[in-house]
Amino acid sequence: MTAPVAGATGRAERAWSVLDQVCDPEIPVLTLRDLGIIREVHDAGDAVEVVLTPTYSGCPATEFIERSVIEAIEGAGLGPARVRLQRAPAWTTDWISAEGKAKLRAYGIAPPGLVDKRAGAPVRIVGRRAEAVPCPRCGSAHTEQLAAFGATACKALWRCLACREPFEYFKPL
Repeated sequence: MTAPVAGATGRAERAWSVLDQVCDPEIPVLTLRDLGIIREVHDAGDAVEVVLTPTYSGCPATEFIERSVIEAIEGAGLGPARVRLQRAPAWTTDWISAEGKAKLRAYGIAPPGLVDKRAGAPVRIVGRRAEAVPCPRCGSAHTEQLAAFGATACKALWRCLACREPFEYFKPL
C-alpha cells in the first residue's frame, strides 16, 4: 500500500488526508483507510486517481464507496477524481490498521486476528470455530458462535457467556 509522504504538500498527499475522513458504509466506525482498501493515490495530471481493493469481488458497497471517494476528493477541491479497482492481490483482514481494529473493539465488534496463510482458505463455512473469540465488551474468552453470518457476510454473530451480551465478530479473510 502506498502511503502519503510526511510533510509533502502535493495534491495526492492532500487527497490522502481527505480520504482519512471517508467512512465505510457498512461499518461506519471505520474509515476506508482504517479498513485498508485504499491502495494508492496518484496525481495523474488530469485527475486524482484512487486505487481501491474491495473487501471481496462481489461487495455490494463497492459502487457506493467509489462514489464517496470521488465526492470527497472533488468536494475538497482536489478533483476531478477517478477510482481504479485493483482486485489482486486480494484484500485480507490483515490490511485493517491497528487503529481500525481498536475502533472495531470499542464499537462492540470483535476484530479479526491475523490470517494464517499456511492453513489455506481462512474462512470455513462448515463447523464451529475452535478458538474462542474474546468479547469486545468484557474481554472474556468464554464465548460461543450463534450464527456464521451477522449483519454482513464478513461478520459472524457471537455471544459472551460471561456478560451474556451478543456481539459481532469480523471474520479473518
